[in-house]
Amino acid sequence: MEMVTTSRIDEKELPSSTNEDLNEIPNVKALLTRLYYECMKTEKNASEYQNKSGDGRQCPKTFDGYLCWHPTAAGSTVSQHCPDFVTGFDSTRLAYKTCLADGTWYSHPETGKLWSNYTTCVDIEDFEFRQLVNDLYTRGYIISLVTLVISLIIFLSFRSLRCTRIKIHVHLFISLAFTCTAWILWYKLIVEKPDTIRDNTNWCVALHVVLHYLMLVNYFWMFCEGLHLHLVLVVVFVKDAVAMRWFMIIGWILPIILVSVYAVIRGQNPIAARQCWMEDSVYMWILTIPVCISLIASMVFLINVVRVLLTKLHPCSAQPAPLGLRKAVRATLILVPLFGLQHILLPFRPDTGSPLEKYYQVASAILVSLQGFCVSCLFCFMNHDVIFALWNLLSRLFPSITPNMRWESVNGPQATQSRDVVV
Repeated sequence: MEMVTTSRIDEKELPSSTNEDLNEIPNVKALLTRLYYECMKTEKNASEYQNKSGDGRQCPKTFDGYLCWHPTAAGSTVSQHCPDFVTGFDSTRLAYKTCLADGTWYSHPETGKLWSNYTTCVDIEDFEFRQLVNDLYTRGYIISLVTLVISLIIFLSFRSLRCTRIKIHVHLFISLAFTCTAWILWYKLIVEKPDTIRDNTNWCVALHVVLHYLMLVNYFWMFCEGLHLHLVLVVVFVKDAVAMRWFMIIGWILPIILVSVYAVIRGQNPIAARQCWMEDSVYMWILTIPVCISLIASMVFLINVVRVLLTKLHPCSAQPAPLGLRKAVRATLILVPLFGLQHILLPFRPDTGSPLEKYYQVASAILVSLQGFCVSCLFCFMNHDVIFALWNLLSRLFPSITPNMRWESVNGPQATQSRDVVV
């Protein structure tokens, strides 16, 4: 009885296409080695794959680097399900291989190498839609990055804007700007480069870790925004220096600890630490649980702000209920992007293949990538303090062409109070 040993294989025995795809990925190499030996084993029943043409010619059994193709009658085409271990392939689709009339497998005219048709394994329509979604993300992040940089320049250029509320905005805007930059690099250097994903280089893993650190920083600074507003409206007397120290720890230091734990644990698992860590991992709970807690807390802060606006109405108002309701609606619309509460809707994803899935993908791309643009518009370009500071600057630079303007809504230091953002 012939015994086949699968403990070791010479790479020269494998097809050239396999050697190129392995590229020193240990788990993939082991899988292809096993598939190769299973393919090349002597058939238990020789008649099982007897498939010859009328004159007895047939193409021999071969392993093309992904699938095993059994002896096939000359002048015919065979098919089998696409491999499920190749990223981007749909295992429900079929791959094809053609046996020519002379009993040889079809070779590609450009390379001259034996060729199997795996182009059918990719859903082209779905692939083009995924590219569209990726482009939406990239362009949205570019727009957000530009507006965030402009906002930061404005915030840091005027001494009148240096209050606690603006300081928190600055830290949030910096984290959002860094995150936009990291996402742009991720889409351009990783997502659009299959070879980089396959190589699983250290720098792409490092970019994954940095990206998730910055995402945590975003969520925690959004939490700090809500916490600060809650303290100002409810507690009233808060030492700004003490509050900022705690916000710095929560916003920048705590994410380092969480991401370090995540990176160390995931890096020790060979299956989870492949393909630039693009695939979902069970270890993501280390990051998702703190994010969920921060979003729930932000939701509580928003509810409390609305409650305060509905209960503490201006006594001079003839119609206090409509006034409070208008303020509550305005506060909700303004604070949702600042607190990042639109992310609460993202887990409610339609089933794969559902008619609503594409609408969900497009909507999530717009909501997520343009958050920086929204907060820049709401809390910088439409901020009364910013408008007043810019108008004063223009009045000094161009006094002859800038008309005098009465700014009754801004009275010095009162305009920089945190509650003014909603009241």
